[in-house]
This record gives sequence, C-alpha cells and structure tokens, in this order.
Amino acid sequence: MKSLVTGGAGFIGSHLVDRLVMEGHEVMVLDNLSHGRRANVNKAARFVKLDIRSPKVDAQLRKFRPQAVFHMAAQMEVRKSVENPMFDAEINILGLVNVLKAAVGAGCPRVLFASSGGAVYGEQEAFPATEAHPTRPLSPYGVTKRAGELYCDYFATLGLKCASMRLANVYGPRQDPHGEAGVVAIFSEMMLSGKTPTINGTGKQTRDYVFVEDVADAFIAALTRGIEGPYNVGTGVETDVNALSALIAAKAGFTGSPVHGPAKEGEQMRSVISASRLTQATDWEAVTNLDEGLERTVAWFRGKRR
Repeated sequence: MKSLVTGGAGFIGSHLVDRLVMEGHEVMVLDNLSHGRRANVNKAARFVKLDIRSPKVDAQLRKFRPQAVFHMAAQMEVRKSVENPMFDAEINILGLVNVLKAAVGAGCPRVLFASSGGAVYGEQEAFPATEAHPTRPLSPYGVTKRAGELYCDYFATLGLKCASMRLANVYGPRQDPHGEAGVVAIFSEMMLSGKTPTINGTGKQTRDYVFVEDVADAFIAALTRGIEGPYNVGTGVETDVNALSALIAAKAGFTGSPVHGPAKEGEQMRSVISASRLTQATDWEAVTNLDEGLERTVAWFRGKRR
C-alpha cells in the first residue's frame, strides 16, 4: 500500500513511518523540518521537504497517489497557541484543510488525523473520558484539533473516510527536549545533565502518558480495520507530574529535587482518556506500561548524550 505521512520527520510521525515500512508500505514523507529531523526518516521512505500549507501539496499527492494519508504535522505546543493563536490556526486548520483537499483530488480513500485526547475535552467531568465526553477546549491548540475533526467529518461527506485519533500525552525516544517538547523529554534531558527541572504549578496536574510505539501501532490498527470517526488513544491511567518526575529521576540517577514555578495558562488540571472504543473496534491496547516506557526513553536520551 502507498502511504503518505505529513510530519513524518517528527517524533510521532517518524515512529509511524518505521512501522509502515515494517508492514511493507511504500511511504512518502512530507515535512518542512521546522521541528522534525531528516535523520529521523526511515531510509526506505521517500522524503519531500514541504510545508503542509503549500499549494504544492496537491501536486505531490496527485503524483504519488497514496491509498492512505496519515496527517501528523501540526503546531503542537499549547503555550505557543495561547501566545499566537493565528499561527496555530494557520498550521493546524489551514494546513489540514490543504491536505484533505489534496487527498480528495488525488483520489485517496483514507485519512487518519492525529488529534488530541487531552486538549479537545478541556477540564473533564468524567475520568477517564470517552469519546462521548463534551469537547470544551481550554486552548487555541485544542480548538484547532477539534476544528480539524469537524473538517474531517465534512470531507467524509465527499467520500473521504477519516479517523480522528485523539492521542493522550505521547512520550518516548526521539522526542525533542526543546521547543514543543513534552515533560518526559524535558525532564529526561535535564536530569541526565544534572540540571534541576521546574514543575509548573503544584505538580498535581495529571496526564495519561502513552508510549510512542503503541501510538504507531494504534494508527496501523485503525487503517487495517477501516474505522472512521473519533477514537481515543491512551492508557486510561492518570499520573501526576510529581510522581512522573520521581520516576524519571530514579532512572536518570538524579538525586536533586525539582523546583516549582507558576502554573501555565491554558493547561488543564486532569486529563486521562479511555481507549475502550478503539480496543473494541481493532483489538488495540497500550502494551507498554509507564515504568518500561520511561526506562526505554531515558536510556535513549542517555545514549544520545554519549
């Protein structure tokens, strides 16, 4: 099968590309390398440096004629979306619409969209949240992801089968500890360097941490089973930042204590999602527990330093 991955040089996208190659797909990657790294891209994949907002996306898809498009490219930083919602919307909404329109023009039957299982729900009323939970995003980033899902629903009326994969907090090897990084990457890098990390707020805010290879498997399962609509991709387990910090410190050999700074605007207090709908539809489930995932992640950052 021919599969195209936008953002395929990035953290999650590159792991997905590896998985697709392993499954025997012919893969093309579109990435502008604003955050992704060319070295992340599997050598068996075709790479094109291109911004998803470019009018050239249409020609690339018509030439490659993919049977599936995995849309992973995005502006992913909540704080940056609060500071500059226009920029956030340009990439996450206009960029997505450009890709969806190109997919229709190229006759592609399937799009799998990387949405957010935390940001689209906002402060939760039920724990863990199912796909039926109200969507009340607290940040422009969350708004763009929910809008992206609605655009996918619209393009489905044009015959494009779309699945919106609502990802929990993804972590693992290759995550950039700078820029739009998640807390696992930031803390791993700092603690291995002997630097003291800062926890925003009380540290009692919780997240659902899902390992990146499990996420790649979820996209493959979604493609294989031909599912459509929103599906949560997470573990259903809440972990607060204080506990996460202690786990990473133990694996990094860090003996200091993190400091606490002010809470950040646009960040919710609790976030945990149920992937039972995805499990029922595809038999997928997260198989990497947090202890194992952090062990592998910290080991990767340690090897990178060497």
